[in-house]
Amino acid sequence: MNPLKRLAGDTAIYGFSTIVARLINYLLVAYHTRVLDRAQYGVFTEFYGYATFFLVLLTYGMETGFFRFSSRAGQRPNTVFSTSLASLFITSSLFFAVVMLNLSGFSAWMGYPGNRSYVLQMAAVLAIDAFTAIPFARLRFLRKAKTFALFKLLNVVFYVLTSVLFFTLLPPYFAQHPDSLLLRFFSPGVDVGYIFTANLLSSLLSLALLLPTIFSVRFSFSFAVLKRMLAYSLPLLIAGLPGVANDYLDRVLFKHLYADPSFALDQLGVYGANAKLAVLMVLFVQMFRYAAEPFFFSHADKADARPLFAKVMKYFVICAVFIFLLVSLNIDIFAYFTGKNFREGVTIVPVMLFANLLLGVVFNLSMWYKLSEKTKYAVYITFSGMLVTVLVNVIFIPLYGYHAAAWAHFFSYAVMLVISYVMGQKFYPVRYDLRAIGFYIFAGLGIYAIFVLCRRFDLGLALKSMLAAALLLIYLAVAFLRDGRAIYAARG
Repeated sequence: MNPLKRLAGDTAIYGFSTIVARLINYLLVAYHTRVLDRAQYGVFTEFYGYATFFLVLLTYGMETGFFRFSSRAGQRPNTVFSTSLASLFITSSLFFAVVMLNLSGFSAWMGYPGNRSYVLQMAAVLAIDAFTAIPFARLRFLRKAKTFALFKLLNVVFYVLTSVLFFTLLPPYFAQHPDSLLLRFFSPGVDVGYIFTANLLSSLLSLALLLPTIFSVRFSFSFAVLKRMLAYSLPLLIAGLPGVANDYLDRVLFKHLYADPSFALDQLGVYGANAKLAVLMVLFVQMFRYAAEPFFFSHADKADARPLFAKVMKYFVICAVFIFLLVSLNIDIFAYFTGKNFREGVTIVPVMLFANLLLGVVFNLSMWYKLSEKTKYAVYITFSGMLVTVLVNVIFIPLYGYHAAAWAHFFSYAVMLVISYVMGQKFYPVRYDLRAIGFYIFAGLGIYAIFVLCRRFDLGLALKSMLAAALLLIYLAVAFLRDGRAIYAARG
């Protein structure tokens, strides 16, 4: 089978589940921003900023290490799976035990001494999600994309159903039954903690679904394999932490950069809700990564690998620019997915979209240090991006609020892109079609600029939608005329 066609097929399967799951979550943003006020949504945004950081810490690059060592000739994939699974089980269990035994200290450190249940539930979610990262990776390695997609989809559907139960059904029930025994475990009114409870229950569901995958392999632990995997993966952890800081540090910093913590949470709620409107780009990059990572490793030793990777990059950019335009040109429609009190921050969405486009390019470029086993260079790349993130956020958030946070993402990913490209051309040169890539990026920005200029006129929603559709068709026509034959050949 044509390798690009196989990659496209796997991306489509991962993409279907990811798109459906994220769209459901997208609707959940609309739901949460209507049942929670801005400050409560700010609490949710801040907690998940911490959670993302700790999840990288708890997986410590073992997912990528699993792909690398399972795909090596002469290596026993079952031993790699058992070893990495046992390692994550031990570290995740220790993490949860430490948090549980020092719950008051952790809650006070995060600024929520009166909400220890939030911290405990998130610790449990993190421990479970870190442990299940390897079973999910095994499904991807075995190319069981449909099973992977089904499990992820069930997780999200269950999360939504439990959220609706907690926020919509329980509060009126408790109002009518003030003596209910359930009040020992739940708040009588709307509580942001319900989000954490729903997340915990959905993580437990994923664990239950993955049990057959976990026990389908005869346990075979190897300290030698673990040592080699840690030597490969730990640099990815060190690189991953500043990488997460690039993505989520702003959520944590908000409360420390404003004199009034309540106002900070209010602004963080607006920022967090509108940042999620860039979900189509985020999910595209995510579904591409799910399919592309095992694809890159499996084709690394083939003669046509580097020209193939160059084609993948070009097609990725073509699709990513289209998504940027799709959302940016229809931003007035997408804005309705958030509550009315949150829509003032919709101006950051195009910036977040383009920043995530750059992040997808960085992922494509990052394969050079993963394939050449020079993962230590990932530290330099991501640390440079983190430095930009910290400087822009600390200096400009007090002046420009969440707009500065959005632009910090853009500048951080742009710096990482340049550094990764320059270093990659030295250690693992790939002749990317820079002329085509640049053409599509600047064409997308030019079309968006035309749309912004036209919006200065008093156009109604219908006319703006028609203009957006026309501009999107122009972009697609240009892409087809310029690269249509190549894309069609890649599909065939």
